[in-house]
Amino acid sequence: MNFLSKAAARSFVLSVLFSAVVSSPIFASPVKEAVVPLRVGIMPDADSIPFMLARDEGLFEREGVSVELMVFANPQERDAALQAGKIDGAISDLLAAAFFAAGGFDTKITSLTDGRYGIAASSSSGIADIAGLEGKKIGLSTNTIIQYTVDAQLEKAGVPSNSYEPVSIPRMPVRMEMLLSGQIDAASLPEPLLTAAVAQGATLLSTTDAIGVDAGIMLFSKKALDARLVDIQKFYRAYTAAAEKINADPDAYRDYLVEKAAFPASVKDAYRFVRYRSPTLPDVAQIEQAFAWLKERNLLSADLNASGLIDGRGIN
Repeated sequence: MNFLSKAAARSFVLSVLFSAVVSSPIFASPVKEAVVPLRVGIMPDADSIPFMLARDEGLFEREGVSVELMVFANPQERDAALQAGKIDGAISDLLAAAFFAAGGFDTKITSLTDGRYGIAASSSSGIADIAGLEGKKIGLSTNTIIQYTVDAQLEKAGVPSNSYEPVSIPRMPVRMEMLLSGQIDAASLPEPLLTAAVAQGATLLSTTDAIGVDAGIMLFSKKALDARLVDIQKFYRAYTAAAEKINADPDAYRDYLVEKAAFPASVKDAYRFVRYRSPTLPDVAQIEQAFAWLKERNLLSADLNASGLIDGRGIN
């Protein structure tokens, strides 16, 4: 009995020791850290379609990056979220990049985007081409990328940018309704509202993509670029794959415009897809042109280095 008792005791002690060893942190199963997604702000417009497609068709996952797309109703909310660090990057514009830099918030332009802004005339205005806008009322949002693109389109056509009467209508759906009802002669609209207005009788006069005016960009905070460069590179590879799919067969994505991208049903058949480029950096000259436009209107006093705002690491 004594022998059995000692053997049992030894067995018990060994069992306790084994349990203690295997349950120690050295031998415990590793706990996976929660994956923090790359958070990117988008707007419901043409620029965003490849990003949404990359999400919906699993292209981000294929590249091994977790991405959360956050849709904003207006640029003000988007910019506030970027400044507060709630998002890592966003589809934005050259003017916003200038304001961020002037305010000391360190963001970098990582690529152009391929949205479309355009000017459409009211069917009752009698305006047939962009030259007919001299002296006319154009609905827009003043001192924004919308007005910047209006001036750029007019100047490309040889029309002085100070020759029209700007009418401030910040809310874009209201602007479109005033255009269609003839309360203004013309309006500047982004897609998909541009196509929707033309589908309802407005006359298309000019678009930014047709004349090579680049205004839309992708911004990331420098903090995100430094800390998550590999994820941003994967993000861009997925974007490129999505863009190539759309370019190869745009008509295959007409239902997607309405069902996923929240475009109005009226534009599904009429929408003219932009051709999405591989991620491309903007020309310094275009950034400097935007700076000059802001300074002419006393909206920017800081002397900014245009090339210093560009960071191409994400697309290399």
